[in-house]
Amino acid sequence: MKPLYAILFAALMANQALGQDLGPVPASEVILADQLYVKRPVVVFADSPNDPNFIRQMELLAEGYPALADRDVIVVTDTDPTARSDWRLDLRPRGFSLVLLDKDLKPVIRKPSPWSVREITAAIDKLPSRRQETQHSDTAP
Repeated sequence: MKPLYAILFAALMANQALGQDLGPVPASEVILADQLYVKRPVVVFADSPNDPNFIRQMELLAEGYPALADRDVIVVTDTDPTARSDWRLDLRPRGFSLVLLDKDLKPVIRKPSPWSVREITAAIDKLPSRRQETQHSDTAP
């Protein structure tokens, strides 16, 4: 019976790991303050989910969710300006905007056009907090 528990536990952990942070989350479902020192939010704003830049950005992000998850990224989307989410009120986008925040929730980069995952991860890898994380993981036993 113990091997069955081990298999079930492993399957549950795998499902949780696969489902966690591997897709965009609507701004209405994520509390900005809860991300402090936990995640690096990449926030994609648009005035409509039909915005061609928004659609293109989502396609680009979908190609690289594992690379983003490795860098503790959570992708947050906000396509409803009338909802006035905390994300929108704090970051004040105009039209389409991609905003990368560090774990201290300070905006690092704002882009008015879609960015590839390669460009996003390169920007993240240059952040002092990310360099510190990789140094700690290299020295860990």
